[in-house]
Amino acid sequence: MQKPSHHILVCGSFRMNGTPQGVCAKGGAGQLLQYLQEELADHGLNDVAVACTSCLKVCDRGPALVVYPENWWFGHIDSEEAIDAVIESLEKGTPAAEYTIA
Repeated sequence: MQKPSHHILVCGSFRMNGTPQGVCAKGGAGQLLQYLQEELADHGLNDVAVACTSCLKVCDRGPALVVYPENWWFGHIDSEEAIDAVIESLEKGTPAAEYTIA
């Protein structure tokens, strides 16, 4: 297996007991995972790994995700348009300002 060029961590709001309780889960982060993976493939970004995480502790800005190795934090990722902006960020090499968490 080749090492991925990027890793996207999507907040799943999971707590220690495994129950999704936070803003990200309730905001549809899980439902957007499939769209994210399909769009990455459609854009030829097959070397990007995607994983769902426990709570990223930015609930006031969720749903949230992080892109590594850039360490870009994005918030309010609650639509296909927001996912498209994240993918465009990967392609351009600059984070989508409208979703960036400072």
